[in-house]
Amino acid sequence: MSIYDIKVTDNKGNEVSMADYKGKVLLIVNTATACGFTPQYEGLENLYEKFVDRGFEILDFPCNQFAFQAKGSDEQINEFCTLRYNTKFPRFKKIKVNGPGSDALYDYLKSQKKGMIKWNFTKFLVDAEGNVVDRFEPTVKPEDIEASIEKLLK
Repeated sequence: MSIYDIKVTDNKGNEVSMADYKGKVLLIVNTATACGFTPQYEGLENLYEKFVDRGFEILDFPCNQFAFQAKGSDEQINEFCTLRYNTKFPRFKKIKVNGPGSDALYDYLKSQKKGMIKWNFTKFLVDAEGNVVDRFEPTVKPEDIEASIEKLLK
């Protein structure tokens, strides 16, 4: 099995194949709109704008599992991120990342870089061949990942 065998659901309810992102470097992030790390959306958008034209994507998966910090509907979350942080990267349906009912994508990511997701804004870096090459805890700011992304885009 590879990451490209997995299907996810976007924030409008459409099924999306991860194979659509084949050949791109990905940063996959579980997010929340009422978290101490929420301001990282600004850094994420900066990375996106800097690298999107070079084959980079950020995939945003809101998650309400940690202290219920992703309240609201998928539409409300998208509106918050768009209006407050002017985000343009793809946002998906709110998911679970741990335990029963966890999303298949996150089960796969955790199988590649071991360990439960500890909190919102855990970030997984995936190379253009679909290999999960790194995992960054929530305390790692998006700007601190820039060099790792740059290296994969060369």
